[in-house]
Amino acid sequence: MRTLKRLCIYPKDIMRITGRSERYSRKLLREVKEYFGKKPYQFISPEEFAEYSGLDKNNILEFLKGGY
Repeated sequence: MRTLKRLCIYPKDIMRITGRSERYSRKLLREVKEYFGKKPYQFISPEEFAEYSGLDKNNILEFLKGGY
């Protein structure tokens, strides 16, 4: 059985990781995109989110796999 690794972060993920509201999560996602110079339709990777937020990349990837 393969483990599924997600390639992008969604507002719902940010909500679960931070415990904050959907509105805050969407705002944070916009800030991350601006930080990395991405266009509004481009996605944010878990690695980029980890770098911006200061959280450990491995913890975020484990969280996205359902390990938390």
